Amino acid sequence: MDVKMDAKINYSKITEQIIKEACKDGKRPSLLLHSCCAPCSTSVIEYLNNSFDITLFYYNPNITDENEYNRRKIEQIDFIQRFNSENPIRFIEGDYKPEEFYEMASGMESHKEGGIRCALCYKKRLEETARMACKNQLDYFTTTLTVSPYKNADKINKIGKALAEEFKVHYLYSDFKKKKGYERSVEMSKLFDLYRQDYCGCEFSKNHT
Repeated sequence: MDVKMDAKINYSKITEQIIKEACKDGKRPSLLLHSCCAPCSTSVIEYLNNSFDITLFYYNPNITDENEYNRRKIEQIDFIQRFNSENPIRFIEGDYKPEEFYEMASGMESHKEGGIRCALCYKKRLEETARMACKNQLDYFTTTLTVSPYKNADKINKIGKALAEEFKVHYLYSDFKKKKGYERSVEMSKLFDLYRQDYCGCEFSKNHT
């Protein structure tokens, strides 16, 4: 779907339109879903699992504390294994190289959250997701990042659109926080007793909490 980017875009409506078109005649397209953590993935998976064959891609070199990274990974795997679904979710872990994140963030350590450093972080993770979707010949890629009220869905979707054109893979536009998506993620996190961290992942975001 060709989406004209402007400030008034209703991404939730676009998501619904893409799903309706992609899944007509009973089709179940394949989707590579980048996830930053189990809590953010909950309501997103619940919403998308009836329409797509989902492979979850855990790629987060921005989580600069290795223990924190592993804790979130274990929680993510545990959640998708316990999620009650007729359509099991596959799991892929990307390379964990926080040194690449530090290299990307060099000179921007003191920038405010939500600024250029964060935008570059979104791009880094989405770029690897698009590359992985292309490599595995999956139909779509997207990310759970837009479920967070602290993430700018417009920035994320603009990055996704550009990467879809570069890698020739369909991008699923989203603003998963809408229609009470974020509230549902909090509810499901409590239901599954998930660890909910209070910062994005990098040491810079932790210093701002």
